[in-house]
Amino acid sequence: MISAAYCRLMARYNTWQNTSLVTAADGLTHQDRWKDRGAFFRSIAATLNHLYWADALILQRLKGNEHPEDHIEHSLTSPSDWDEFKTLRSRRDEEIEAWAARLLDADLAGMVAWRPGEGSTRVEKPRALCVMQLFNHQTHHRGQIHAMLTAAGTLPGPTDLEMLP
Repeated sequence: MISAAYCRLMARYNTWQNTSLVTAADGLTHQDRWKDRGAFFRSIAATLNHLYWADALILQRLKGNEHPEDHIEHSLTSPSDWDEFKTLRSRRDEEIEAWAARLLDADLAGMVAWRPGEGSTRVEKPRALCVMQLFNHQTHHRGQIHAMLTAAGTLPGPTDLEMLP
C-alpha cells in the first residue's frame, strides 16, 4: 500500500508546506490570523492549531498510545501566541520527520488501536491506513488555510509535490 520512503517524502512535504503557510501568515496581524473566515474551524490560526494538535494525537496512536487524549488536549485556541505557535509547529514537524526517518516498510504492517475522547470504545485500524490519514488530514486542512491566506491577501508558496525542494 505505502512504503517507508513514501512516509519520509510526505514528512518532508509536510514541513515544507507548513513553513510556506507560516511564512505567509507572518504577514498578517494577530486579528487577521484569528478572523472568522467561514472555514470549518473558522480562522487561519484555529485551523493551524487543529493541525498541530491532530498531528500529535495521530503520532501518539501510531507509537502505540491507546489513550493519547489523556495527556494531549486538542485546542483550537492554544497556542494563541504566534511566536509560540511557530516554535511548536517547527518542533512537531521535526518530530514527524524523525518518526518517518526511523520507519521500515515492515513497521507499516499490523493494526493501530486507540480509545478516542471518552475512551469507552476501542477503535482498531490498519497501521498503513492511519499513516495515510496523518498525511491526508494535513493536506486537507492546509488547503483550507491556503485559501484563507490567499483571500486575506498573502501568497503562500507552491503546493505541488513536484516542486518540493
